[in-house]
Amino acid sequence: MEIRQYQIVLVNLDPTVGSEIKKTRPCVVISPDEMNKFLKTIVIAPMTTSSKKYPTRVEVKHDNKMGWIVLDQIRTIDKRRIIKELSKLSKPEIKEVKAILKETFVD
Repeated sequence: MEIRQYQIVLVNLDPTVGSEIKKTRPCVVISPDEMNKFLKTIVIAPMTTSSKKYPTRVEVKHDNKMGWIVLDQIRTIDKRRIIKELSKLSKPEIKEVKAILKETFVD
């Protein structure tokens, strides 16, 4: 399975600790393709269907449901946690994710 940046994949996030997002859920791959190709780990942001409008969350439509990409819960996972590939973010969604990542972690 070739993992690509901004792809949505189904991931088993358990076990977790404390306030970490848990269970099996869609996640967006944040790590760049160069890392995804050579490392056994990837960086993901989990998705949820229940959220408040926080500045670190991007609203998206996936699988005919409205939800959020939770950019305040980014984590590195082993690729073995991936259950299957689902879809990919749209260009406007990718643009918004990039803007929030830049504002949060770069500026």
